[in-house]
Amino acid sequence: MNESQLADELVAILSDLIAIPSHYPPGESKAICAYAGDRLKRAGLQVEHHARTPDIDNVVARIGTGSPSLVFNAHVDTVDLGERANWRTDPFTAQIEDGHVVGLGAGNCKGSMAVHLWLAEQLAKRGGPSEGEVVFTFVGDEERLGLDGLYLLRETGVVRPDMLVLGAQTENQLITEERGVLWLTVSTTGKAAHAGNPAAGDNAITRMSRIIQRLETDLAPQLAARTADDKQSTMNLGLIRGGHNANVVPAACTLEIDRRLLPNEDVDCAFAEMKTLIEQIDEPVGTVDVAFVTGTNGFSAPADGRCVSAFSAAIERRLGSPAQFLNATGVSDGRYFANDGIEILNFGPGAGSEGHAANESVPIQQLVDAALIQLDAVNRLTKMNGD
Repeated sequence: MNESQLADELVAILSDLIAIPSHYPPGESKAICAYAGDRLKRAGLQVEHHARTPDIDNVVARIGTGSPSLVFNAHVDTVDLGERANWRTDPFTAQIEDGHVVGLGAGNCKGSMAVHLWLAEQLAKRGGPSEGEVVFTFVGDEERLGLDGLYLLRETGVVRPDMLVLGAQTENQLITEERGVLWLTVSTTGKAAHAGNPAAGDNAITRMSRIIQRLETDLAPQLAARTADDKQSTMNLGLIRGGHNANVVPAACTLEIDRRLLPNEDVDCAFAEMKTLIEQIDEPVGTVDVAFVTGTNGFSAPADGRCVSAFSAAIERRLGSPAQFLNATGVSDGRYFANDGIEILNFGPGAGSEGHAANESVPIQQLVDAALIQLDAVNRLTKMNGD
């Protein structure tokens, strides 16, 4: 197959995927997973479907057996299309514009999904690995940061990777480190009263303002001093709710906080740090509550690790220059494996700026390069039959 034929095949697969709605909300993934499962069964892979809730399906396809286990992952759900008027074309019909495929999810993450489907079929045609296994996972519930996708596959032991490669918009470079994430809520209570006599009440918003000031004056400077390899430990006070009318002293207020942690920070310790600081503020007993919502540690794959080395060599061979190592702004489903002692990396076609945007697109050349780089990397990581 020459590169022109490869480009046509990848565009055809991606076009099929774009035409199958899988946006969140609602995040339904049964139809697109059925498409993936059917293709992989026809190719000869061992295919399983795993679901905990009726509408969120996940596909696991294997070729080979034993160790090492090299797992590829792409999430099948996308964000919603947003304002339809902002799209030049039908978001669910792939269009070719200036060497790009345009459509909802073209980059995040259906571009990588298309490449992974092609790669799985190629490995099957070549007989698969004679040692170890290659596993392809296509999962839902990623855009919701939910637990019914890749988390479920890890929780139930369906996949136990030694190396995990997540499809991502890295323009075919590498993300091998990712910050952890912690979400928590702070709730304050007070006593309602008429706004004409505020002294008769106890203002929960005012109480929250004192907590916010302490976070900004005491914790924020400490976080600003925590850096590692151009990564920053951060805190975002993202959402606040309180009161129900301007003429009533508010009796309740809730603050939602997002903390991003360096790979060497621990999510439980980060929560304890914030909880302790807040509880040390001089507020009446029972008027402040700090609650853990969700959180996972970050990860960092060694630069000389087996998987990173294979991908680095394949990138340089294909693109003619050394692999670049990028910083991740967000978090991936790789965070669920952060404590498992495995190699985790993000790789794929498309630019991060294209994700979650109207007229999302992915360069066709990057699809081709991603396919050939990953095929080369698999050949380096596994002993393929016939090699």
